Amino acid sequence: MNTTSEAPEIAVRVTPVKTPDAIKPKHKGSARLFENPVLERLTHTHIAGPLTIFFSVAAVSLYYSLSRGLLTGLSAFGLFLGGWLLFTLAEYLMHRYVYHLDTSTPARAKFQYTMHGVHHEFPKDKTRLAMPPILTVFVASLLFFIFHFTFGNAGFGILAGFVFGYALYLFVHYAIHVYAPPKNFLKFWWHHHAMHHYRQDEVAFGVSTTLWDHIIGTMPDRKTK
Repeated sequence: MNTTSEAPEIAVRVTPVKTPDAIKPKHKGSARLFENPVLERLTHTHIAGPLTIFFSVAAVSLYYSLSRGLLTGLSAFGLFLGGWLLFTLAEYLMHRYVYHLDTSTPARAKFQYTMHGVHHEFPKDKTRLAMPPILTVFVASLLFFIFHFTFGNAGFGILAGFVFGYALYLFVHYAIHVYAPPKNFLKFWWHHHAMHHYRQDEVAFGVSTTLWDHIIGTMPDRKTK
């Protein structure tokens, strides 16, 4: 009699791993990443959850630091802007060098597809435009400890600006993918991100702002058909 028992698989990838070149955008549907229903459910979230958490963290951080006299109004404002600018740079670098990393090995291809490639394949899947609330809380907590440890009381102002920028990025990204482009100057953001998804995925990495695309030189070629 065979007494050996095998442990059940906790998480098995269902969707085949695809390299960026093999990904073709689909306007309907959603990829199933994990066979385990709990893990699969955690990959989907409503945008309201992360937005509420990040905006709340920004407000509480400012209120606490100002009410306790840890920051003055002027310094809090300056640190807030600095944190916001810092986030826009982090957004650009993460998108360019982490989400679009070289997929020269199966492990890298698997990581890239899970983190970002699935979004390029199903750009209209609005349940995968933000991280789940449990991860949002973890990221917000980690950012608090990093900024407070590094900058002391000034970290409250930097944290507020950084997570505000994060929330704004999530809101802009969600709006671009879910709603039709507006008939005003804001249409520029829709066009910029569409170029990244459908024409030139090696450029146009900024979402909430095109600042770093201009500075670093990754603005899309408008003449590309």
